[in-house]
Amino acid sequence: QVSLVESGGGLVQAGGSLRLSCAVSGSIFNLNSMGWYRQAPGSQRELVARLTSSGGTNYASSVKGRFTISRDNGKNTVYLQMNSLKPEDTAVYYCRVVDLNFVLYWGQGTQVTVSS
Repeated sequence: QVSLVESGGGLVQAGGSLRLSCAVSGSIFNLNSMGWYRQAPGSQRELVARLTSSGGTNYASSVKGRFTISRDNGKNTVYLQMNSLKPEDTAVYYCRVVDLNFVLYWGQGTQVTVSS
């Protein structure tokens, strides 16, 4: 079993930065991929960034060059560093991991609000 707890969201002005953390219970060595998704009001949940077990990354075009996904195996934590934030980045951000059996696990979400 895997459980996820996100933190680091909050209110920030446009152009500012935030770092989201996702603490993963259980070893993240045994995961297929880890990622961050977001959902704005009235919109579908969308991929923000994804990190595969082999170290490959995928980013939404809207965040490429501004956001960075990373992991700390020692702390069993996945991070999302968000720089140059824009009002359109406002959303609830969710951590998601996929285990080796392709079972998906989601965190509870953390609110990010960017003011103009």
